[in-house]
Amino acid sequence: MLAVTKHLFDDATQVTAGDSRWQGRTSDDYWAFVGPFGGATAATMLRALIEHPQRAGDPLSLTVNFCAPVAQGAFDLDVRLVKANRSTQHWAVEMTQGGADVATLATAVFAERRPSWSHQPAQFPQTTAFEQTLSYAKVAAPWVKQYDFRFVEGEPKFGSSPQAAPATAFSKLWIGDRVPRKIDALSLMSMSDAFFGRVFHARNELVPFGTVSLTTYFHTDAQSLAAENITRVLAIADAKIFHRSYGDQHGELWSPEGRLLATTTQIAYFKA
Repeated sequence: MLAVTKHLFDDATQVTAGDSRWQGRTSDDYWAFVGPFGGATAATMLRALIEHPQRAGDPLSLTVNFCAPVAQGAFDLDVRLVKANRSTQHWAVEMTQGGADVATLATAVFAERRPSWSHQPAQFPQTTAFEQTLSYAKVAAPWVKQYDFRFVEGEPKFGSSPQAAPATAFSKLWIGDRVPRKIDALSLMSMSDAFFGRVFHARNELVPFGTVSLTTYFHTDAQSLAAENITRVLAIADAKIFHRSYGDQHGELWSPEGRLLATTTQIAYFKA
């Protein structure tokens, strides 16, 4: 009988249960330039909530504020149910390391999604098929190597000649785990932060950058995602403004069958 090997993403987001305090550890496989990939950190905090014995329903939204750099190694998660009613639960999660001040602060809403009227005005973006789109080969940080990025539009051109005006910040791309993994809420959370910094695209260069706050909204539930049975999503990312060291980012994650699975809005710091 063959041994089942846990996916690197599940290793990276693993948590150990406690009473109110859970434990985890950063992963070298999901390391960025100066700290862990924010999407993996957010997914780890979401995992602690999903695995919590008091949790009811599916994630509806998760907001993560990156208050301070997360160091390599172990961390604690202080998980607290703030308020619950018949339909929703409101949670707070604080990440600390070595007894120091809070490094990352998250709030989440879980909901019992009941049958209702359904309508999706948003249209699935026109795209080339995943199989007909080339993988992006220019990887740098370790976390980037864990994903298969296939740009339909807006591939970054780092190091190209300076332009008279900024380039577009828009991208359309397929995202899947490099080693295929079935899409679930955790991977949606991580992939909602897997867009390269929009300022990189606008300037055609890597500059000091860090997400300050992100909010991801989930438009599906565990049962619906299981029925989708997918290992990749079509992602749309863009920005509206870069001003005085901060810029916005917003994105969409679509199933190959045209279902809008998640949307995200972020604010990020840059130095340029």
